[in-house]
Amino acid sequence: MTLNPGDSRSADIGAERRSGSATGIDRLDPAATAAPLAATAQAALLSQAFLWMFAGLLLTAVVAYVVQGNEALRRIAADYFIVLVFGQLGIVLAISAGIRRFGATAALGLFFVYAATLGLTVGLIVSLYTGESVATAFLSAGAMFGGAALFGATTNRSLAGLGGTLTMGLFGLIVASIVNLFLGSSPLGWVISVAGVVLFTVLTAYDVKRISSGAFVAATGSIEKAAVLGALHLYLDFVNLFLFLLRLTGGRR
Repeated sequence: MTLNPGDSRSADIGAERRSGSATGIDRLDPAATAAPLAATAQAALLSQAFLWMFAGLLLTAVVAYVVQGNEALRRIAADYFIVLVFGQLGIVLAISAGIRRFGATAALGLFFVYAATLGLTVGLIVSLYTGESVATAFLSAGAMFGGAALFGATTNRSLAGLGGTLTMGLFGLIVASIVNLFLGSSPLGWVISVAGVVLFTVLTAYDVKRISSGAFVAATGSIEKAAVLGALHLYLDFVNLFLFLLRLTGGRR
């Protein structure tokens, strides 16, 4: 399938496909039993998860920068866009479903493979927007992500009750995005983007709280694996938040 980088409808498909493949399916069961962690263990786990997340984002940004400035790479990303999307989804599913069987190093390696391949599709998408709008969306996403993460890390309130609502919201967002692939409705696209920004901002706080509460340790069986899985969730939250903001506010070239 060929995706024409100059076609606005193709850009919508790219953003929707990416947001759809990076949401919902990889989420852990919200009912997973969390074992309380000591304050020092919480801090160490969060620090490690954020370290891997930022490393993954840096790798994605470097690959995306190279792709958006290289016509040959953009053409490859466009021609194999669907293959990339399903391959990326497969990696996310493999990490999430196999985290207990994998070693932490293997899971981390798969995470970086995912981050690198996502750089190809993100590079194709951002090439459709002006540099100023990409920078604005990135800084806005960073501010919103940081605020939500800080809330999740410091609040004494349990956010576990949000799990069911967020899961339904994710699946609803995926369904709406798929429907709009065929409708090509700009108003519906705007509503989806707004909903995506709100949803992934809340998910950031929810995921940070789950990491610090020990839910990821309970799900994976080790702190090292929990840090990798936590990094994957936070990475997905940020990337989706950035892409939805870009679609919502970005100026086309």
